[in-house]
Amino acid sequence: MGVKTYEVRTYGCQMNVHDSERLSGLLEEAGYVRAPEDAGEGNADVVVFNTCAVRENADNRLYGNLGRLAPMKTARPGMQIAVGGCLAQKDRDTIVRKAPWVDVVFGTHNIGKLPVLLERARVQDEAQVEIAESLEAFPSTLPTRRESAYAAWVSISVGCNNTCTFCIVPALRGKEKDRRTGDILAEIEALVGEGVSEITLLGQNVNAYGSDIGDREAFSKLLRACGRVEGLERVRFTSPHPRDFTDDVIAAMAETPNVMPQLHMPLQSGSDTVLKAMRRSYRQERYLGIIEKVRASIPHAAITTDIIVGFPGETEEDFEQTMHVVREARFTQAFTFQYSKRPGTPAATMEGQIPKEVVQKRYERLVALQEEISWEENKKQVGRTLELMVAEGEGRKDGATHRLSGRAPDNRLVHFTKPDQEVRPGDVVTVEITYAAPHHLLAEGAVLDVRRTRSGDAWEKRQALPAEKPGGVLLGLPKIGAPEPLSAATTGGCGVPQ
Repeated sequence: MGVKTYEVRTYGCQMNVHDSERLSGLLEEAGYVRAPEDAGEGNADVVVFNTCAVRENADNRLYGNLGRLAPMKTARPGMQIAVGGCLAQKDRDTIVRKAPWVDVVFGTHNIGKLPVLLERARVQDEAQVEIAESLEAFPSTLPTRRESAYAAWVSISVGCNNTCTFCIVPALRGKEKDRRTGDILAEIEALVGEGVSEITLLGQNVNAYGSDIGDREAFSKLLRACGRVEGLERVRFTSPHPRDFTDDVIAAMAETPNVMPQLHMPLQSGSDTVLKAMRRSYRQERYLGIIEKVRASIPHAAITTDIIVGFPGETEEDFEQTMHVVREARFTQAFTFQYSKRPGTPAATMEGQIPKEVVQKRYERLVALQEEISWEENKKQVGRTLELMVAEGEGRKDGATHRLSGRAPDNRLVHFTKPDQEVRPGDVVTVEITYAAPHHLLAEGAVLDVRRTRSGDAWEKRQALPAEKPGGVLLGLPKIGAPEPLSAATTGGCGVPQ
C-alpha cells in the first residue's frame, strides 16, 4: 500500500484554523501526507471537515459538500471522510444519519483522537462517532503542521463563560479552561527556537485568561512575560472582551515593547438596549472609555472591531447609537455583519426580528461610514517610517506591480517596492509610507533598510524541503482591510473574527 494522502477543509474562526494545524500534524505523525493543492476534489485518501456552527446555513453547506463527495468515495475504495469541529459537536449522530458515507465524527474536545478513529473505522468497517463532553488535551499540546515559518498561534484558553444571546460557541466549546502559564511560555520559547518571531495568543475570550486559575491579572502578567522571551519580536492577541479589558492590560501593552500597538475589540452594538438584549456585560460609555484609555497610553494603536447590524429589536435609534460609537472610536477597520439566526441561541427565537431589507440598508450605511473613517485614518500614516515584517502571499497583485507585502507593527497591510537584494517572508524591512487606500498602504520609494532574520532563515529552510510550498496562513489576525473568508466567513459571536 502506498502513502495515504489527506486534506483538511477549515470553516470559521481562528480557533478552527489553529485546530486544523493540529489535525494536519496528527495525520502526518500517523504517516499521512498532505494532498497536493492541485490534486482536485475527491483525490485525497482522507478528507477532514473542520466545521463551524455559527452561521444559520452551516449544516446545509456541510451536507452539500458531503453530498458531492459521496460518488467520489464510491469510486475510490478506501477513501475516508471525517467531520469535526463545532457543527459535529452540535449535531453528533445526525451527521451519520444524513450522510451515512461519513466514516468518523469527532468534536471540539477530542481532536487528538482523529487518527485512532480513522483506523478503527477502517478495521471495523463502520462509522465511528466519538464526542467528548470536556477537553481532553489543549490543541497546542498536539503535533502540528504550521502553515507559516515565521508566525504561530498559541492557545492560552479554550471555551467561554459568557452567555451572549447570539452565540452558540460556549455551548459547543464549553466553559473557559485556562492553560498553565508555564506551558504557554514553554511553547512560545520552543516556537522561537524554530525561527518563529511573531505569535498570536488565542482564546475565545482571551483577556479573561486567569479566571479559571483565580488570578485577575494573569493576562497582563502573561503579556509582560512574553516581553522577556528573547528573539520574540511581535506579540498579538485575539479576541478580547470589553468586560475583562482592565487597566493592567493597557499598561502591559504600552510598556512591553514586543506587544504590538494593535487591538481587536468586538463592539457588536453601540446601543445599551441592544447590548443588554445581547447579554453583553458592558455599555457604550464603558466601551468608549476603554478606547480613550488605550489611545492615551498607545497613541498609534490601530483598533478594529466586530459589529452586528439588525439584532432582534434594534430600532433606528439603536442603530444610530452604533453609528455614533463608530464615529467616536474611529476604528481602523470594522468587521460588519448582518444578523442571522443561529439555531440553538436565545436570539433566534426573540421577538422583533428585523426585515432583511431594513438590515441591508443599515448595513450599507455602516459600511459607507466605516470606509470613510478607514481611509481618513490610513491617510494619517503617509510620511511615517515603519518596520514591516515581510509576509507570504498577501498581495494579490504583487507579481504584476513588482511589489512585496508586509505588516506594520499595528497590523496594517503595506505593499512596498521590491528591493534589489533578496527579501524573504519573515525578514524585516524599513519603508516610508507614500500613499493610503482604505484597506492598505503603499511605500513606493526605495526600501530604507533590510534586516535578515532567523524567521527568514526558517522560511528559506522550509522551501528547501521536498514537501510542497506552504500556503501561508497569515497570523496576527484580524487583517486590516476587507477580510478574506477562511472558507465560510461569518461573525464570531465569541468575539473571534471569522
